[in-house]
Amino acid sequence: MKLAPRVTTAATVAATALLALTACSDPASGPAPAAAGATAAAWPSPTGRLDGVTLTIWAAQNSTTVPEQVTAAFSKATGAKVDVVTIPDPYEQGVQTKVATGDKPDLAFWQPTASMLTALNARANLQPLDDAPWLPSLSPELRDITGLLDKTRYAALVTSPAVEGVYYNKEVFAAAGVKETPKSFDEMLQVARTLKGKGVTPFFEMAGDKWATQWWVQVQLADAARDGLWDRVNTGKETFEDKTILDAIKKYKALIGEGLFNPDIKTATFEDQGAALLSGKAAMAVQVNSFFGQLQAKADTATLDKKIGFFPISPSGNVGTFIPDQSNALVAFRTGDAKREAAARQLLAYWMGPGYQEFVTARRTVSLKTDVPTPAGVPQALLDVHKSLGGAVGSMQALAVANPDLYLNLADMITGSLTPEQVAAATQKQFAQLAKAAGASGF
Repeated sequence: MKLAPRVTTAATVAATALLALTACSDPASGPAPAAAGATAAAWPSPTGRLDGVTLTIWAAQNSTTVPEQVTAAFSKATGAKVDVVTIPDPYEQGVQTKVATGDKPDLAFWQPTASMLTALNARANLQPLDDAPWLPSLSPELRDITGLLDKTRYAALVTSPAVEGVYYNKEVFAAAGVKETPKSFDEMLQVARTLKGKGVTPFFEMAGDKWATQWWVQVQLADAARDGLWDRVNTGKETFEDKTILDAIKKYKALIGEGLFNPDIKTATFEDQGAALLSGKAAMAVQVNSFFGQLQAKADTATLDKKIGFFPISPSGNVGTFIPDQSNALVAFRTGDAKREAAARQLLAYWMGPGYQEFVTARRTVSLKTDVPTPAGVPQALLDVHKSLGGAVGSMQALAVANPDLYLNLADMITGSLTPEQVAAATQKQFAQLAKAAGASGF
């Protein structure tokens, strides 16, 4: 196939970047975390003066607006300047490549899973955040749900961890006579076919921007994940090319071939997806929390409560797939500049301390802290997403030892460059490379 070499190159680049980040496959390389007492003593006052200090935060396309309010408030309180730099998609690959060459920001939005912290060689490149001053007030069920690698905390969770599930247009459902949300993946497909019969586009996908394509495969794997799928993949007892994952890839392709998606699926973007669901051009989108953030930028809470709902989905029922994404958390880098490193910690302490109430209010999002109430006006769909966390199962990113570019390969399948079998083979090859580079046994 014409694009097969590009897929191979992407895998090689990612593996090479990880090898550099992990010091030739040793994930424990780099300086050890500071002692607990030293870490605790190193947390500055959240509002201490930082005149003349400039901090840089790297953000992805879907997280670049998240820090606007809180960084402005921090600058006003401390005198520091904070620059937010958008790294082009694919964000994770771009960040890994930059860090591997020694280019580091002060902070970055980052997926706080063990596999992605390993991908940055957290021990060498990131500041430990143990004994962070906001941890005692973080909701107990969320305190250790993510952000840890080898029992050291490297990521600060700032918003509710993402859940893969289905956002739907309530008005479209009602107009088509759909009175209840689907109770399983197959029921969802029945609803989709009913909608298609009434001239409605059932699902909207954004293969032009690529990164969300993997959600369709992962929600189909929710039950298998609960039954230990990723443990088996991590130990080489099962692969992406075996029946469970390959069948999910094949089903996704078959549903596209059935015409259940938008006609412009190959080129449609993240922005197109939000506009389509909000306008009723399409009925459903399989997405994560950052998608709803886009909707909040387009409509007020009253409109969203009227039009947009959410339900988790899996083959057996309404089980969500837990995937803390890069818009949910930040990491602070070891830059070698002690003053800026302390200032980065201070920004996190401000964000999750005196600045948190205004942050969640401005973002209209769920509070993670027991001493900060969720603000009035948070849309019901977002509350439902947060509620689904209790029964959610881990995603590939949360449970696998490495995070291959499944989404890139699926996007190539959608454009016709790869078959499902080639998607599975390319993903497995890269997974094995990354797992070996990260020091996983059996690879």
